[in-house]
Amino acid sequence: MRFSVGIAVSMLVAVSIGVSTFVVHSLWWTTARDNSRMLAAEINSQIANTVRIEVGATLRSAEAAWSAVRTIFVQNVIATRQADKREFVFLSQLQAQPNISWIFFGWPDGNFFASHRLGDSGLEMIEIDKDIRDRNLRTDRYIFIPGDIQFEERTFVPTSYDPRDHAWFNNFMSLDTMGWIEARDLPGSDKTVYAFAGPIDVNRARQGVLAVAIETDRLSRFLATLEPGEFGAAFILDADGKVIAVPDAKADEVTPARMGEGELYEVAKISGEKLLGDPDGKTAGSSTKRVVIDGVPYAVALTPLGFYGWRVATVIPEAAFLSGINATLIDLIYILIGVVIVSTALAIWLIRRIVANPLARIAEDLSKIERFDVERIPRRPSNLSELANLSAATASMAAGLSAFRKYVPTDLVKMLVAEGIKTQPGGDMKQISVLFCDVTGFTGLSEKLGPKIIQLMEPFFSAAAAAVARHDGTIDKFMGDAVMAIWGAPRKDALHAENACRAALDLVVTVEDAGIKDEAGNSLRVRIGLNSGEALVGNIGSEQRLNYTAIGDVVNVASRLEGANKEYGTRILIGPETRREAGDAIVVRELDTLAVFGRTEELVVYELIAMADGFEGSLDWIETYEQGLAHYRSGRFEQAIAAFEAADKMRGGDPVSVAMKLRATKLLTNPPSGDWRAVTHTDKT
Repeated sequence: MRFSVGIAVSMLVAVSIGVSTFVVHSLWWTTARDNSRMLAAEINSQIANTVRIEVGATLRSAEAAWSAVRTIFVQNVIATRQADKREFVFLSQLQAQPNISWIFFGWPDGNFFASHRLGDSGLEMIEIDKDIRDRNLRTDRYIFIPGDIQFEERTFVPTSYDPRDHAWFNNFMSLDTMGWIEARDLPGSDKTVYAFAGPIDVNRARQGVLAVAIETDRLSRFLATLEPGEFGAAFILDADGKVIAVPDAKADEVTPARMGEGELYEVAKISGEKLLGDPDGKTAGSSTKRVVIDGVPYAVALTPLGFYGWRVATVIPEAAFLSGINATLIDLIYILIGVVIVSTALAIWLIRRIVANPLARIAEDLSKIERFDVERIPRRPSNLSELANLSAATASMAAGLSAFRKYVPTDLVKMLVAEGIKTQPGGDMKQISVLFCDVTGFTGLSEKLGPKIIQLMEPFFSAAAAAVARHDGTIDKFMGDAVMAIWGAPRKDALHAENACRAALDLVVTVEDAGIKDEAGNSLRVRIGLNSGEALVGNIGSEQRLNYTAIGDVVNVASRLEGANKEYGTRILIGPETRREAGDAIVVRELDTLAVFGRTEELVVYELIAMADGFEGSLDWIETYEQGLAHYRSGRFEQAIAAFEAADKMRGGDPVSVAMKLRATKLLTNPPSGDWRAVTHTDKT
């Protein structure tokens, strides 16, 4: 099915507006949701820190009270059996430390004494002694009055409690250290308390075990003072995920915390069972989970408190943060729907009026260009600058294709069009760099492989073209196994010599990395000649067929340098002008003085070693070779041989040093005439 441009673009605009609206809406909602969750996480963090501080203060209060009472006993201020003074000390500690619920002491003979806080109204003294009514449990109850306490009543009840039957006593009676322990079933109480206990020694004699305990109901009262969000709550879980403290402002030693009330308690309970009940699912640090219970999402944060595996669980319903966002979201959806409808209708009207018709005319022009009917493509005016520019670009493209369609390859044609070069014979003298590259042993391969040589050489040509293109060069032509490339034309390049050197080194590496091999499995090797200078660059040929190329001495020398590589076993030889132009950007060695066929003037040639910005090796072997070359040119052949041998050894194998050593050895054996000059003549072919 086909659509007109107007309908297609109108649909595109409508979809774009709709998608944009949806994206903006989604981003807004996501950002609002994430910000809400970040707020919940921040509240969780603050609540967890507050609970951690409170628990730490409570634990330190218990430890401080234990240390104070122990000091009194150990220093013999009072004896552990002095009932009236001991009672005073225990009472004073409970009054001074409101977070402490119990202070108790057990003797090796089974006697027991304790002070127990009774909420905010009073306290009780509990004693079990073999001399008190046959080990009955004596309880003295006191009430708080302003600035003092007042005795209320005394009761006696039978009891079977013996501290020696409980872990808090037995564990520490045989130890010399103190620590925290769970204690259960204290006299008159069925609660689990957490006691800081330790042995008491007086004059190196063990008197018994002293313990100071806290009840979690005190922590429940503290949790009631916290407000994690408008509808949240904080809970304390034990190591197994069981809830042991809930927000309850009335909880104390007399009134237990109301466990199991409210939906947030159920969330904390289920979260604890899921996240901490499974040993494999526990995490050592803090964790935040999104828990969905009965379709209602909650943000639950579990933070370790560093005591008995306890964790504070902060539970906040997501609706507490997102309810306002959801209401705003519904209003925003209605507004956006209206904006989409109005914007789409307006866009369709505008597109049909000022876009569809001009586009249709430009489409007709493009169809003509597709058929190469490019002689008469006019510029079509439009009220929209983009369409006017598009029409102008179409007309310019048609003119360019008409003028330069004789050129090949296509990449060169595009470049020539960009440079505005006319399609007529002629050229200009330009400073350029020319590179020639061919494959070692190509003639033998051609004779051996026949037509298969095409498949072998195709990867080489691709690699060469890629290396040249990477460094802003232009492939001039492929000639058999050879590649000719130029820099500095048609596009100007102030660094043409340096870029050509980079391309030459890159080409060698690219061919090696490509792993191109002949049928015998031998890797192809390339030889490169590179020269810079002034050349005639332009359109060479006739009106029917043009070739954009460079001609002149600089091209001839580059070709000869490429062939001269086989005399020395080198990969890349460059001429003196390239050396001068590239300057300190390259690492080279002066190789020899050549007399190039077809050129009367001799020239000093160099071997390109590397680019200076990527070279990390030693230059000592280059200096040694060049010293040998100086001896060779001066007729000091023995010194030259020694220097070439040293350079060969320093480099770990240097074909050039070996070749020059052989020349020097021959001249040492058969001394040259007096007019001998150290100039090497290249082959004529």
